[in-house]
Amino acid sequence: MNALLQSPEFTLDRSRHAAPQVFERLRDMIIDMSLTPGTVLSRTELAARFGLSQTPIRDALQRLGEEGLVDIFPQHATVVRPIEVALAREAHFLRSAIELEVVHTLAERQDATLIARLKSNLARQRALAEEDDVHEFSQADQAFHQMMYVAAGVPNLWHIVRSQSGHIDRLRRLDLPSPGKRERVLADHAELVGAIEQRDAALAQTVLRRHLSGTLSNIEEIRERHPSYVR
Repeated sequence: MNALLQSPEFTLDRSRHAAPQVFERLRDMIIDMSLTPGTVLSRTELAARFGLSQTPIRDALQRLGEEGLVDIFPQHATVVRPIEVALAREAHFLRSAIELEVVHTLAERQDATLIARLKSNLARQRALAEEDDVHEFSQADQAFHQMMYVAAGVPNLWHIVRSQSGHIDRLRRLDLPSPGKRERVLADHAELVGAIEQRDAALAQTVLRRHLSGTLSNIEEIRERHPSYVR
């Protein structure tokens, strides 16, 4: 848990409830692989780090457990869970089913504002790729997709998908530094925006299906590079 203890840049917003902030911070670090599988999360150490009682820490860890990101052993320890390929495949199935309908819906509309926002996000992704900022690139990638859910009028579905996607998101994070991976992501995003702008729903779905399957197609390579993280 040293990665967390050595992160002085994070401070709680005392005007908000503490548990959700701790949950988001820990979740981000698990997805970002700053907290790797097998890391023990001590309530006592977390309480000291955040300057909180153990109650909001317990609540945050419970939420992480509900998302399948940690294993909680009562009266013993909470441990960051290995990446489960089966759960990653389930999340991919869910996201594909929803997002294919999202891009179909968007392609049937003429939403110039959305296209402009997607292109602006895409420009930011390109800049971050050039800077080799994998963390911020991943954040911009997520924002790109969330933007489409919001535009399609189903923002809550994004939160449902996100809550089920911890395992596949960690696989994507491990895959992002691979040679050519970010370039492929950028190319897919650009083609997807073009298809939506051209109101070509079939092409948008074809591009998205290929895009969302990219990481799972590399799963054996990821497992070879990180055998202790993936099961």
